[in-house]
Amino acid sequence: MDRPAQTKAHRLRELIEKQTVVLPGAFNALTAMQIERAGFQALYISGAGLSAVRGLPDIGLLSLTEVVSDAAAITKAVTIPAIVDADTGFGPPLTVMRAVKEFEQAGVAGMQIEDQELPKKCGHLPGKRLVSTSDMVNKICAASDARRDRDFLIVARTDARSVEGLDEAVRRARAYIDAGADAIFPEALESAEEFRLFAR
Repeated sequence: MDRPAQTKAHRLRELIEKQTVVLPGAFNALTAMQIERAGFQALYISGAGLSAVRGLPDIGLLSLTEVVSDAAAITKAVTIPAIVDADTGFGPPLTVMRAVKEFEQAGVAGMQIEDQELPKKCGHLPGKRLVSTSDMVNKICAASDARRDRDFLIVARTDARSVEGLDEAVRRARAYIDAGADAIFPEALESAEEFRLFAR
C-alpha cells in the first residue's frame, strides 16, 4: 500500500535514523501536550501510566479497546509521533494483528509488545514468566504482516535478562529481529556495561 506523505511513523523512523530519540511517557492527552511543549520530538504511551490513572496495577488488565481509545485521544492532541505500550499484544497472533490495525487507525506511529506470560508484571518486579521464543516470534510476524503503513514500528521487548540471563536476552532479541521487529527493548538490564554488550 502506498504510504501517505510524512506519516507520523515515517517521521519517527527518520528521527531514529539521525539521532537518539528520548520518549517521555504520557498517560493522557494533557501529559502528551506537556511533553510536546517541552520540546520533545516523540513520546511513549505508557501502559503502566494508563493503568495507574485507573487505580490498577500494571499486570495487563486493560483491554485493547481501552488502550486504543486512550492512544487515539493522545495522538489527536499532539503533532509528534507516539509509540504505544501494547503489553503482550492482548492475546494470540490474530489478536495482535487486530491491535496493529486499530493502533494504526488511532494515529500511533508504532507499538511495543513483550514476551511475558499473562498476568504480566512491571519489568523490574520479580516472578516474571516468559512465553516461548517461538510464541513471541509468531506474534511479531503477525504484527509485521498486519501493518498497512510499512513505517509503523514494531518494537519487541524482552524480559529475559532477569529470568534467563543476558545471553538468552540477546538470543531472543536476534530471533525477534529476524521475525520482523524494527527495534528491541531490553528490559531490566543491570549496568551500562550490559547495555554496551547487548547493543554489540
